[in-house]
Amino acid sequence: MLEAAILIEVTLVIETASRTTSNRMTDITITTTDTLEGQTISDYLGVVSGEAVIGANVVSDMAAGIRNVVGGRSGSYEKKIATGRSEAIDDIQAEAADLGADAVVGASFDYEEMAEGMLWVNLSGTAVTLDDA
Repeated sequence: MLEAAILIEVTLVIETASRTTSNRMTDITITTTDTLEGQTISDYLGVVSGEAVIGANVVSDMAAGIRNVVGGRSGSYEKKIATGRSEAIDDIQAEAADLGADAVVGASFDYEEMAEGMLWVNLSGTAVTLDDA
């Protein structure tokens, strides 16, 4: 019983820390452009990236296969891709925050099929500090 209580407490601490970190990271702007309008880049901190590998289950694969034959969109795959993008954004924001960045410029997504049913989502850009931040 004590082990379960300790596990629950540790889980809550981790979830709270994660939310706190995520809220702090939302201040980091990510843009596909090389500049931020109205702000001056003061320092280039280096390339940062965020990655996510997402997989589909058998039911999603079968449903997508049927839609591929008859036409239409695969909502389950679209949700998985959106989740992968979101995870990649969280990762790049965390890496940029670790460098003390205010923003990431020149960001670009890349999608690659790694294996049957596995998709790699990558987001990379340049972490920068701003004079007007």
